[in-house]
Amino acid sequence: MEPVTWVFVAVAAVLTFAIAAGVIGREAHRLDSVAPRTVYDIDEAVGFVADRLPAASQARLTPDELATMLALHLRWLHDKGLQPDRVVDRRQDITATTIVTDDSVVAHLLGEADSNGITVLDDVDVVNVVDAHLAYFDAIGAIGPTARLDGADADG
Repeated sequence: MEPVTWVFVAVAAVLTFAIAAGVIGREAHRLDSVAPRTVYDIDEAVGFVADRLPAASQARLTPDELATMLALHLRWLHDKGLQPDRVVDRRQDITATTIVTDDSVVAHLLGEADSNGITVLDDVDVVNVVDAHLAYFDAIGAIGPTARLDGADADG
């Protein structure tokens, strides 16, 4: 091969590397600025929550009632702005702090359960469902850090 051919091969290799590095860098930066994709599967959530309920709560709730309770919880989260409509490739632009207390969600779910024909024999069942559902959110990476009500970081 002639020296000119080697020069063209070297220039082509350098240009190919530069283009690839630029594209990969741009995509890495874009992906870093959007929320990670978390997939919520209702069947998986029902199984996860059911496995973590105490035996007494498991005995009082059917899988269909549990699925309805989880859907009601999701609807409540959506109403509070914690489950936005368009989340695919959305920038992480949440600026408002939203505090969810156990009392508010449990009270809401107790009322909604009654409206949806679910007989809750013991209020602790709803508390157990909410706790296990939040554990599912944490397991799939769909939950943010826990905040203390006094304004300090939960870790600090």
